[in-house]
Amino acid sequence: MTYVVTDACIKCKYMDCVEVCPVDCFYEGENMLVINPSECIDCGVCEPECPAEAILPDTENGLEKWLEINTTFSAQWPNVTTNSSQTPADADEHKGEEDKFDKYFSPEPGKGD
Repeated sequence: MTYVVTDACIKCKYMDCVEVCPVDCFYEGENMLVINPSECIDCGVCEPECPAEAILPDTENGLEKWLEINTTFSAQWPNVTTNSSQTPADADEHKGEEDKFDKYFSPEPGKGD
């Protein structure tokens, strides 16, 4: 098992999860984070820290797409280990919004550390 970041993170990117990760397995895109499934130790400390409830165990049904997205983009985006990036000013407006992947996903990398 591993944890994955889902589209609930897109346009929110609160970064609270990054601070608690003991193995630094988060990677930063322009408008979301992903977890490297090979680095995740399944500790679960990140899941309750996410205000957008975007982090889920990959054992939940229907998360195959998100496991693939996390795997792909964690190999392309820079590692992020601290909450040094600013949460987007309009993050709360997008919290809970549906279909964010189709509307807003960007493959562009973030800044990382």
